[in-house]
Amino acid sequence: MSAQIPAVRSTEQLREKWMKPEVISGSEILLRSLLLEGVECVFGYPGGAVLYIYDALYGFTDFKHLLTRHEQGAIHAADGYARSTGKVGVCIATSGPGATNTVTGIATAYMDSVPLVVITGNVVSSLIGTDAFQEADITGITMPVTKHSYLVRNVEELPRVIHEAFHIANTGRKGPVLIDIPKDVSANKTLFEPSQSINLRGYHPTVVPNRLQLDKLAAAIKEAKQPVIIAGGGVIYSGGHEALLEFVNRTEIPITTTLLGLGAFPSGHELWMGMPGMHGTYTANQSIQNADLLINIGARFDDRVTGRLDGFAPLAKVAHIDIDPAEIGKNVEADIPIVGDVKTVLEMLNPLVSRTDKADEWRAKIIQSSKEKPFKYKDSDTVLKPQWVIELLNDTTNGDAIVSTDVGQHQMWAAQYYKFSQPRSWITSGGLGTMGFGFPAAIGAQMAHPDRLVISINGDGGMQMCAQELAICAINNIPVKVVVINNQVLGMVRQWQELIYDNRYSHIDLEGSPDFVKLAEAYGVKGLRATNKEEAKQAWKEALETPGPVLVEFVVDKGENVYPMVTQGSTIDQMLMGDDE
Repeated sequence: MSAQIPAVRSTEQLREKWMKPEVISGSEILLRSLLLEGVECVFGYPGGAVLYIYDALYGFTDFKHLLTRHEQGAIHAADGYARSTGKVGVCIATSGPGATNTVTGIATAYMDSVPLVVITGNVVSSLIGTDAFQEADITGITMPVTKHSYLVRNVEELPRVIHEAFHIANTGRKGPVLIDIPKDVSANKTLFEPSQSINLRGYHPTVVPNRLQLDKLAAAIKEAKQPVIIAGGGVIYSGGHEALLEFVNRTEIPITTTLLGLGAFPSGHELWMGMPGMHGTYTANQSIQNADLLINIGARFDDRVTGRLDGFAPLAKVAHIDIDPAEIGKNVEADIPIVGDVKTVLEMLNPLVSRTDKADEWRAKIIQSSKEKPFKYKDSDTVLKPQWVIELLNDTTNGDAIVSTDVGQHQMWAAQYYKFSQPRSWITSGGLGTMGFGFPAAIGAQMAHPDRLVISINGDGGMQMCAQELAICAINNIPVKVVVINNQVLGMVRQWQELIYDNRYSHIDLEGSPDFVKLAEAYGVKGLRATNKEEAKQAWKEALETPGPVLVEFVVDKGENVYPMVTQGSTIDQMLMGDDE
């Protein structure tokens, strides 16, 4: 079988076929509506409440459906597809436990502003509220972690609901939308007439900013002696990376990018300071604390970035650019609030700004600091260091791969030591920190980009939360290169217990984990293992030269910590530097 997405057949002839008014079932309406929204791939898992939908999928070839081995795998794969493309990811799950198995993935997407449409089945309409077999109030359960939820009561509503759901998911601050379809609605027939208009009262995201606020920011930039930019995931989601590069080149303001903002700005630029916050660079954190003007572009002032709020950027006038007005002033008070789409804001702002001589000394100081204070670790010729492994991945791919991670120490090392030069090449769970996310997300990204190298970096803990998805890589020949950084322990928890809980190591031992090479082989995937540098080089070379999926286990130093580190309750300039202390 092939992992290739079918060629997008959006010819006028096919569109006429899809849009042809005729009496069809709700399930057929769903499939046609998905096609009209440009869907190329759907991830799902069938069950009783969605059997009419899966019956309609029988022999259906106009888009690809990938059967995962768990509903959480399906929604994380849809998430990875969405993050790597900018399109809406789509997944399908049945009612009850099928639907509730998607909740963690919905929350993951909601926290990170990822556009998804999640389609769940439900019991027949007459049984809703009776605690019928496999019934769950999924719209109620997910209300706090969706942009909007629909319970479709009538088959005639389906075309409008699906059209609205895609619009809501992929406009404004992007996010997941849930459509719950009772079984009778998917079975009932009606005249299909595609919905082509949107009229959502009260939902009109502000795209174009207030010009007076832009003028205020331009004036502040002109007067600033120590300005700093924090750029976040909103830059990537808006497609504003080129406008951001122009903004930095025009103003020559030093820039730091958040965990979700990695790739929004080229890592090789001399004004890029790396990542800020808990595991950020010395230069980025010190510059924020000494800035007189802090320009936040598409980031939400997450606590892992700010550290202790009452000590964050104490000298700075703060400008905050965001599409979501609720984020502005929520955590850090904004002196210059600018509501609007990041790309639009920057394109309007760029003609108003230029370089100022007042910040020359500041620029020079930061460039020098970045050279003198890079990320460091104590290498070894006898024990494999995880940082070295990430450097190996980076050097052998020229930083051009799509990289997904799970959550934990390996995630932070990947963020620190893999150098991203383009947007949508970094896929990680930021806000929710979801273990089990990384590998299925890589599958979604690979489905969207069959000709690109996709690397899934996992810890030995998170890999065991999603290992069953190795099956679909083998069956469909999805060529993800799966990296397991195996330190036989829940590494980040161990690090906190060491540094904060006085070495009281409680329930973190993963030494009973499976042999990952044998596990991969059991699923039909090539498995390799490395315990030293020479083995690592050879195994990774073999993985890259193998056309299909490969799992490489790197057995690394169990006691290695992620540094720098800002402990909770500290300001971000109060950094534990590890061996550099």
